[in-house]
Amino acid sequence: MKLQTPFFSKFILIGIAGVLLFSSCKTHRSIIKQPIKVEGSEYLFSKLKERELQFTTLSARFSADYKNGNQKYAFSGQIRIQKDTLIWLSLSVMGLEGMRLMISQDSIKYINRLNNTYLIGDWYDLNKFLNTSIEYDILQSFLIGNDISFYEDGKFKATIDKNEYKLSTSARQKLKKYVRRQDEEHNVFIQNIWLNPASFKITRADVKEIRKDNIKLDATYSSFEAIGTQLFPREMIYLITAENKILVDVTFSRINIDEPMKFPFSIPSKFTRVRP
Repeated sequence: MKLQTPFFSKFILIGIAGVLLFSSCKTHRSIIKQPIKVEGSEYLFSKLKERELQFTTLSARFSADYKNGNQKYAFSGQIRIQKDTLIWLSLSVMGLEGMRLMISQDSIKYINRLNNTYLIGDWYDLNKFLNTSIEYDILQSFLIGNDISFYEDGKFKATIDKNEYKLSTSARQKLKKYVRRQDEEHNVFIQNIWLNPASFKITRADVKEIRKDNIKLDATYSSFEAIGTQLFPREMIYLITAENKILVDVTFSRINIDEPMKFPFSIPSKFTRVRP
């Protein structure tokens, strides 16, 4: 007499598969948990820094979708970065440049070809407009998927979140030697960083200013591409949460590192200056 029917055999196979899957997930979690047990968050931070994108100059083309409430726009553009010095952006609609920006450690400039205006301001003007205190270091880091520079690293807690490493802190402060004026208030952030356990590349990062807890920047990075011996995320999604939620979905292409490049920026004589 046969005790096994087709249904019974199928039931056994499903059960075995379930056990194997559970065992595999449990084993994988134990493997990625081991470095935290042995060496803690310092180990993860050293691997993060080791795998960060290293460059002197970077250029890329991109396409993007922008959403702010009921407003939706699609645009394309180019980005060029001279590390820790300059960010150059050209934004186009239907193949025609509409805006060009030049961002440095001290100044922010743009020309708007859609209405023949230009602006020359600084980070104080931008932060007053946005009601925050973002600065060049944070912008550059979020644009390339690196950790923010010049901030203390010693107060992070390491955990595992959905099979990824997670580093969290509630008091990340700018290092004193990088504060330009001694009387300037130090930025203090709540920050979370998620790392891929195989590549140690940042897959997600968020930052929220402690004294303005209604403003938060969240970035997600995916589709990593090999650029020489390094990895760069071709797809990035930025979510800015303030009074409204702003979503920007960016896809990069034609990424180049450490090639000679120019940063052209000139203001047409007939353009009108606008005030911040």
